[in-house]
Amino acid sequence: MKINWFTVIAQVINFVLLVWLLRKFLYKPILDAVKEREKKIVDQLREADDKKTSSQKQEEDFRKQQQDFNQQKQTLMDQAVSDANAEKQKMLDNARVEANALRERMEKASRESQEADHVERTEKTQRRVFDITRKALADIASVSLEEQSAAKFIQRFSALRDEEKKQFVDAFKSNANTILVRSAFELPSKQQGEISNAVDEVLHTNVQLQFRTAPEIISGIELSTNGYKLAWSFTEYLNTLDKNISESLKEKANPVPEKN
Repeated sequence: MKINWFTVIAQVINFVLLVWLLRKFLYKPILDAVKEREKKIVDQLREADDKKTSSQKQEEDFRKQQQDFNQQKQTLMDQAVSDANAEKQKMLDNARVEANALRERMEKASRESQEADHVERTEKTQRRVFDITRKALADIASVSLEEQSAAKFIQRFSALRDEEKKQFVDAFKSNANTILVRSAFELPSKQQGEISNAVDEVLHTNVQLQFRTAPEIISGIELSTNGYKLAWSFTEYLNTLDKNISESLKEKANPVPEKN
C-alpha cells in the first residue's frame, strides 16, 4: 500500500492545528475556568474559614461577656442583699431605740402623772387638815387663851436678836407710823400696858400703840409698822407648817439632780 505522505502530513498538520485550536480556544478557557472556579472555591472556603473563625471568636467573646455579666449581676445582687440586710438591721435598731425611748417617756409621764396626782391629793388633804385645825382652834379660842398668847408674844418680842430689833427700830423711825397691834379678842388693859412697855423698852421712847381686833388671827397677836411685822399665833405656826410641807412635797415631786 502506497502511503500518501501529503495526506499524512496534511492530517498531522490538521491534527496539530486542531490541538492548538482546541488548546487555544477550548482547553485553555476550560482550564482557566476550572482554575478560576477552584480559586473562587478556595476563596470561598478561606472566607468561610475566616467567618467561622470570626464567628467562633465572637461566640467566645459573647460567652465571656455573658460570664462577666452573670458575675457582675451576682455581685450586684449580693451587694444589694447585703445592703438590704444592713438597712433592715439599721431600721430595726432605730425602731428598737425609738420604742425604748417611747416606753421610757411613757413610763416617766405615767410616774409624773401618778406623782402629780399624789401631790395634788396630798395637798388637798393637807389644806383640809389645816382648815379643820384652824376651825378647831378658832372654836376653842377664848379670852384667857388670848391673855396667854399676849404673854407669849411679849416674851418673844423681848427675846428678839439685836439685828431683829434694829429692823423694827429702823422701820419705825423711817416713817414714824403708828404701831398697830391686832388680836382675835380685845386685849385687857393689863396686856395692852405690858405690850406697850415692851415696845417702849426696845424703841427707848414712849409710843402710842393702836390696838384692833382681827378674828382671822387665831389665838395670837400681830404687831406691824411701816412694812415690818412680828406675829405669834397658831395661824403663823399653821402657815409655816403648811409652807414647809408644800415645799417638801414639791421637792419630792421634782427632785434636784445630784452634781457629779
